[in-house]
Amino acid sequence: MPGHKRVAVMSPQTRLAHSRRRLRGRWRVPKLDPAGADRAAELYTAQKRLAIAPLVLLFAGMLGLPLVFALFPGLDDLRLLGIPVSWLALAVLPYPALALLAGWQLRRAEHAEDDTP
Repeated sequence: MPGHKRVAVMSPQTRLAHSRRRLRGRWRVPKLDPAGADRAAELYTAQKRLAIAPLVLLFAGMLGLPLVFALFPGLDDLRLLGIPVSWLALAVLPYPALALLAGWQLRRAEHAEDDTP
């Protein structure tokens, strides 16, 4: 439309964040000394290696549920509080399992971080 100026509409918090960024300058990744860089690379490799087991369990659990339902079709007929057990397994079981896997992986990653010289 001729004669109309486009105006950016943003929240006050966004405006404040933009103004702070201009005042501080550009953020840069801190440089590590050679020993710190070697330790970071070693830690990264160790944590990637430790993540394999939880990922395998995650995929086995998520891909294994349909297999269990295919092998045991009677789970659809079995009911708990009027709800098929297969539906409960799909709706309830994955969330605690994911929380347990996440907690396990977090403890292992933190332990690797503490053990890295």
